[in-house]
Amino acid sequence: MSWLFVIIAGVFEIVGVAGINKLNEKVNAVNILFMALGFGLSFLFLTLALEQLPMGTAYAVWTGIGAAGSAVVGIIFYKESKSIARLVCIAVIIASVIGLKLVS
Repeated sequence: MSWLFVIIAGVFEIVGVAGINKLNEKVNAVNILFMALGFGLSFLFLTLALEQLPMGTAYAVWTGIGAAGSAVVGIIFYKESKSIARLVCIAVIIASVIGLKLVS
């Protein structure tokens, strides 16, 4: 269950980062709430995961999910660069997250 909590925390981290982008587009209560809920739920689920998982591994996986996921969201929804180099770097992050899971 702890690994599921890390994945959920990573997804909410992506929501929080998307909220920052929305907040940069327009400052309003909805965008502030969107960002705050994303990060708040992210930290909640990370905290739950840390009850059973090593801190370093859980944090690295959570960060990797957030970083790679945010980059993919930027490519899909915000027309950010999808160069081969960028896609390879995202793939390396994902491979690293999977590797950490496998060795933990």
